[in-house]
Amino acid sequence: MKRDVDICIVGGCGHVGLPLGLAFANKGKTVVLEDINEESVKMVNAGRMPFMEHGAKPILTKSLKSGRIRATTDPTVIKSASNVIVVIGTPIDERLDPRTSDVYKAIREIESYLSGEQLLILSSTLYPGTTQKIYQYLRKADKKTLVAFCPERIAQGHAIKELYELPQIVSGCTGKAVVLATSLFKVLTKKIVTMEPTEAELAKLFTNAWRYINFATSNQFYMLAQSNGLDFYKIYNAVTKDYPRMQSFAKAGLTAGPCLFKDTMQLSAFSGNNFFLGHSAMLVNEGLPDFIVKTLQKNHNLTGMKVGLLGMAFKGDSDDPRTSLAFKLKKKLELESAIVLCHDPYIKDPSFVSLDTIRKKADIIILSAPHSIYKNMRWKKEVIDVWGFYKNGGSI
Repeated sequence: MKRDVDICIVGGCGHVGLPLGLAFANKGKTVVLEDINEESVKMVNAGRMPFMEHGAKPILTKSLKSGRIRATTDPTVIKSASNVIVVIGTPIDERLDPRTSDVYKAIREIESYLSGEQLLILSSTLYPGTTQKIYQYLRKADKKTLVAFCPERIAQGHAIKELYELPQIVSGCTGKAVVLATSLFKVLTKKIVTMEPTEAELAKLFTNAWRYINFATSNQFYMLAQSNGLDFYKIYNAVTKDYPRMQSFAKAGLTAGPCLFKDTMQLSAFSGNNFFLGHSAMLVNEGLPDFIVKTLQKNHNLTGMKVGLLGMAFKGDSDDPRTSLAFKLKKKLELESAIVLCHDPYIKDPSFVSLDTIRKKADIIILSAPHSIYKNMRWKKEVIDVWGFYKNGGSI
């Protein structure tokens, strides 16, 4: 059966699905983005990006004009696609356990639209063993749909560039699924790494847990230095200067976002809660806001002070506030100081104030997200810069 659409992406208007769809459309594939978020669907079809993504807007405009891409809330479009890519991942619940029900629910919802002539590609983070279980579920449901797991590995905001540059991990439950998935992703990159599904699932979790632990190491070193009255970034610059074995040493900062923490906890669950490095990393990274506040209290009487927070996204030059530790820092400061004033150039929030208000009213400023817009600003008051963003930053 000849199908009208090359690719349908389920969850296609989000941070993973939309850049992936644009990357394929830019290479000549016809793509339909299926999503339950009506507002995002309308924005995409109007040529507007729902979030920040470098290089995306021109591709979206061109792809809409050529008819290579469109968005819809109608799930029946899945029937018309040769390849169905599901980008719905696995969050964690309030007990820090993987909530695998989300991806199974998504599969059940699209099951009636799948056929044996299609390739189903799972793309977001999955708890180890999930791909095989979905394959078995579909077989029991009398569906001969081919199943592959090809995890996304992109940095949010730079996805399109990285989809073309980075190797793509490809795994499948059958040899034919691997061949077809490899052929599809070679449209984006010639660098394909083939694995078994559970190996690929672990590879994705290892990647995010490694980054989370790496940042935790830097944050622990930061706290050790600062607790002893030393400048962390003076030490950091010394050990990284022209020394190749320390180039992976990350800078300190509020480590958060929608992936690193929750994927580290998934790996912990997979280990039977024996992943002690992961647990330690969580305690360090999640404890940094508290360390900042307690260190400030040693040097300042926060009671009655107005504290300004610059940047509320989870990382610099992003408009994504999900799980941002800037909000955890804000809550802790609200308990100890008079007023907390927040600013972010990319996030719309009626409670946020202008830079001018922070400049005039804040007694002390904390750089909570290193947006480039703040780089060349000069402040006439103390700035707490955990990120080492400013030339002489890093000291509390």
